[in-house]
Amino acid sequence: MFIDEARIMIRSGQGGSGCVSFRREKFVPKGGPDGGDGGNGGSVLVMADKNLHTLIDFRYRHKYHARRGDHGTGGNKKGKSAPDLVIKVPIGTLLRDADSGEILADLTEHGNVCLVAKGGRGGRGNSRFATSTNQAPREWEVGQPGEEINLELELKLLADIGLVGFPNAGKSTLLSRISAAHPKIADYPFTTLEPNLGIVTYKDHKSLVVADIPGLIEGSYEGKGLGHQFLRHIERTRALAFMIESTDEKPEKTFRILFQELKSFSPLLIQKPFIILITKTDLPGWTKKIKKFSPKYTVIPISAVTGENLDQLLTAFYRLVTEIKSKAIG
Repeated sequence: MFIDEARIMIRSGQGGSGCVSFRREKFVPKGGPDGGDGGNGGSVLVMADKNLHTLIDFRYRHKYHARRGDHGTGGNKKGKSAPDLVIKVPIGTLLRDADSGEILADLTEHGNVCLVAKGGRGGRGNSRFATSTNQAPREWEVGQPGEEINLELELKLLADIGLVGFPNAGKSTLLSRISAAHPKIADYPFTTLEPNLGIVTYKDHKSLVVADIPGLIEGSYEGKGLGHQFLRHIERTRALAFMIESTDEKPEKTFRILFQELKSFSPLLIQKPFIILITKTDLPGWTKKIKKFSPKYTVIPISAVTGENLDQLLTAFYRLVTEIKSKAIG
């Protein structure tokens, strides 16, 4: 099961309280104050982990509390500080304050960490209040309370290539042929109800990450069909591959609709490099379809069933991603 949204309540630990104590030794009837400070409460941190792929763990657990610090004791012994609580999430998780809507962090790399709730400071013991005029203080402090926050987690998949198309365009079939992924495949709309990632191996042990995004329909940007639920995953892909069936009577119109859906959801999406794939070329009548597209577009006819032009496709994918990475470095 793929879970890409979650809401949890987080509370950091309270600081331990300071201690009121006086030194007691033989022949020293009036020893000075020696109450130790309380330990600090545990903080709560969220860390991106490459070994996680969904937010499903947060479906069953909604509250996370860090431990409080230990109280101080006599002999100027400070209470032990509580360990920090580290919550692990998949790479690509966006952290948002559920109450204010403020974005706290965008964890896009393995090991990225965000402090979401700082532990309370331990209270001071009475030894910290001693002065020349107050040599036997009985003052002490309660540890500071921890912080509490309602946190929204939103996962946006990170991939090199995002496969975009209407339902039954052949996205899942293609992903199953070029990678080791095993998405559900059937001849009816919305077979794919959750995004699928596939690692595609290219020449010389190079690899690409390809995402099969559930099919779009006209009006997806308004939330129709699977709408916003999956359009956001396209935001994190480096490039796009628009997939159009060879049986489509108006392929150029289909492309314009898909293009407009992405633009309406976020104008940034249409700035991504893309190629157009005419799928299911094992069926007759597809050759005329390519001529209907502008010469400025890269159009590749493929058949995931027969394997036609899949090598050419992978080469195009790799070159596209390589060019993007080169521009980013430059």
